[in-house]
Formats: sequence, C-alpha cells, structure tokens
Amino acid sequence: MAKDYYSILGVPKDAPPEDVKKAFRRLAHEHHPDKGGDAQKFKDVNEAYQVLGDPQKRAQYDKFGSAAFEQGGMGGPGGFGGFDPSGFNVNVEDFGDLGDILGGMFGFQGRGGRQRRGQDIEVDVTLEFIESVNGARKEISLYKHDTCSACGGNGAEPGSSLVTCKTCGGKGTVTTLQRTLFGSFQSSQTCMDCFGTGKKPEKACTKCGGVGVERKTVKMSIDIPAGISDGEALKVAGAGENPGQGGKPGDLFVRIRVRSHPTFSREGNDVLSTVHVPYSMLALGGSADIETVDGPGSLKIPDGTQPGTVFKLRGKGIPFLRSRGRGDHLVTVQPIVEKKLSREQRDAVERLRNQGL
Repeated sequence: MAKDYYSILGVPKDAPPEDVKKAFRRLAHEHHPDKGGDAQKFKDVNEAYQVLGDPQKRAQYDKFGSAAFEQGGMGGPGGFGGFDPSGFNVNVEDFGDLGDILGGMFGFQGRGGRQRRGQDIEVDVTLEFIESVNGARKEISLYKHDTCSACGGNGAEPGSSLVTCKTCGGKGTVTTLQRTLFGSFQSSQTCMDCFGTGKKPEKACTKCGGVGVERKTVKMSIDIPAGISDGEALKVAGAGENPGQGGKPGDLFVRIRVRSHPTFSREGNDVLSTVHVPYSMLALGGSADIETVDGPGSLKIPDGTQPGTVFKLRGKGIPFLRSRGRGDHLVTVQPIVEKKLSREQRDAVERLRNQGL
C-alpha cells in the first residue's frame, strides 16, 4: 500500500528541508517507545524521514511515490533500480545526533549505548524571603519508585544468589542482524532478560517481583543555596524515578517559590525597603532605626534630606548565587504625615507654613 510520507510527518509537499527535519525530531521524540510512545508510529515517522530528508530520495518519491522504496520497486528485486540495499551495512553513528533515535527503531545501541532512564520529578518548595537570602535546608517527601528495601535493588529474594544470564551469556547485550529497506544493521541490544546486568536472580524477590524497585515514600533533605530567587530550579541528579535493574534514575528538579515580605522586596540582588521618619529629622538630620536582612540597623540621615531620597547600604543585599559578593540594600526615606495633629502640633506647623517651610 502506498504511503503518504508528507502526511506521516505532518508537513506540506513544498515544506523546506529544515521544516521536515523539525517535524521528524518532534514526532520521533513523541512516539519513541522508550518514552511510552507507539512503536509502529515511530517506525513510520523514521521511514518517512529517511526518504524526505534526503534530496535524491525525496525527488524519487515525488515522482514515483512510496513504491520506489518498496521491495521490487524501481525496476529491480531489491528496489532502487536493481540495487539491493541489503548488501551493505549502515553505521548508526553516520546519522549524527539522530543515532540514538534511530537506535530506538532498529533496536541497537547508539553512540555510547542506550540505557533505560527513569522519569524526572519536579516539586515546589516554598521559602520565606529571609531563607532565600541566607539559604536553608528543607525536608521533602517524594512518593516514587525507589530501590527495593528487601533485595537492595538486585531483584533477588534475600538469601538467594544471582546467576549468569543464559540469554546473553553474562554480557548484558544481545547482538542481532536486521535487514531493512536501508541496509543491514548489526545491532547490540540490551538484554531484556537481565536488563543489561548480565546476572539474573536465582529466585525473584517477592517484594518487587525481581525488578529491583518498589513504590514508596522517600524523605530527603535539600540544601537551598543563599541568594536563590523565586522561580529558579535546582537539579538533584539521580533523585528522580528509579526504572529498575540496568536503568539510570531520573533527576529531581526543585522549583523555588519565595513568599513576599512585609518590609523587603527584591530587584536583582538588591534589597529594597522604605523607612518613614518625622519631617523634623529630614530637616534637621538624625539617625533612624531600620530593618535589614542581617537584622536591626541604623541609618544616618543628614539635615536637609528630601522626601524620596534613596540611601545605599553597600554589600547589605542578597548574595550572588554563582559568585562571591552581595548586592546592596536601597533604603528610601519618606516623611511621616500624621493623620491627626494636636493643637500644639497644628500651631507649630502653621508657623512653619507662614515662614514658607
């Protein structure tokens, strides 16, 4: 049956090569079997790209359709005008960064081999403003797949032993030769009987069924660095879901949420705050008590200070997350305006107004 490669990739017939490549990458990741995708759709997507991604093959397809690439097409028993593509070997690494994707289709290990990987986990952790400035240690609980508490992850019932896997002979991989439309592929595939470990339990663990993991609550401490800001994320490598024997755990991403503060706000690594002082202090000068992220402090106000003046306390701001040093604390001074004045205060203000003050 003729196949519509353009429809499979979801691109128009006049799509430029870069659009074809983008569509393939997106669909390949979407349907990749290792990510829970549809294996048949993954194969169809790959087949379509192998044709449309090559200018010569695409021209043949536009002229003759998919028949040009099927067994017996283009005038010969092997296709391609009598040339039998099964007579040559193809190295997956020739496909560059698509090697791992193609590996999923044909069952071989790409560059450096392929390994099952657990899902990543993302959690939110809420900090008080001062904790984001100074850093903190937070306890979190995760309900996830983790190493089996009974067998320690090897899949064997406690008291039993591990034996050499008969399927792969202890190598952890099984080598096969596959003949495809694009050539013969010698593939090294992870042994599915021992999950690539080369060993199998003599008796499977009754708690985890021999897979080496169980779903349970895991408590852990997370060190939050000083200076982190709202919305940033921390990566804890290997703290995600454990896929079991022969696999690599995913990562944990801790998303930081910072509560607002009644006194302070943040701009970059600077702390912003406002202090209200009597009008007389602005006119005559003095010292005002202020709050800083390091605790109580004082601010010297020279005489004649104008309302809205900003004073900079150097190095009293938020630590830089990835380097030494701190930002500044910027304090805005505003006068206190009383809503109700005593008779004596009102008279005093009237005299100042009469003097043009």
